[in-house]
Amino acid sequence: MKLGFFSFVSRYTIVPLVRFFLVKEVNGYENMPKSNFILVSNHSSYLDLYINGGLCTPKRFHFIGQVDTWKGLKGILVRMYYRMASVISIDRSSKNSKKEAVEKAVEVLNNGEILIIYPEGRRSRDGKIQQGRPGTARIFLKTGIPIVPVGIIGAFELMPPHKKFPKIKKNIRVNIGKPFYFEKELAEAGNLDEDSLRHREIVSQITAKIMDAIRNLAGQGR
Repeated sequence: MKLGFFSFVSRYTIVPLVRFFLVKEVNGYENMPKSNFILVSNHSSYLDLYINGGLCTPKRFHFIGQVDTWKGLKGILVRMYYRMASVISIDRSSKNSKKEAVEKAVEVLNNGEILIIYPEGRRSRDGKIQQGRPGTARIFLKTGIPIVPVGIIGAFELMPPHKKFPKIKKNIRVNIGKPFYFEKELAEAGNLDEDSLRHREIVSQITAKIMDAIRNLAGQGR
């Protein structure tokens, strides 16, 4: 997959604007690997797309984006935009779509590019971090690419899901955590069938650890 339209626009227009007008500080840049990685973060605002895209710029990056909530003409337009922007589409109601999304994600990572995932699956409606889904862990166990957790603070207040335009205020803080390599889990899972109970347990353990990290980085630790 080539560098998409979203990556190009993000690099030269939107990211500089978001950084200048909305982002107050970014902590933990030194934690980002020099090689490619899987970036995971909380998701409560459309601003998250540009914030996380900015963290990965100028490297190539791709999102996984759901299409099942968009119907009719909106659904067609979203799918067209996703294709143009090299976003990996997923219909969460379709097992086949989920399988294809994982395969494309693995391909992107094996090509040395960055994958951005929101493990909650959708934007939080109240700003609180939701339960994580297992997709990130499953993709990791197929690739061994490190997972970098990110916590975004303040984006929900500037542009919650019901708002079409953000408030212009330099209020967002971004915390980048140390990468997870999960070497023990990766080695054990490599000898297991993906449908086995132990493999599912490992997926759940990895998911729980990355969600705990995101919560702590976003100031929502238990």
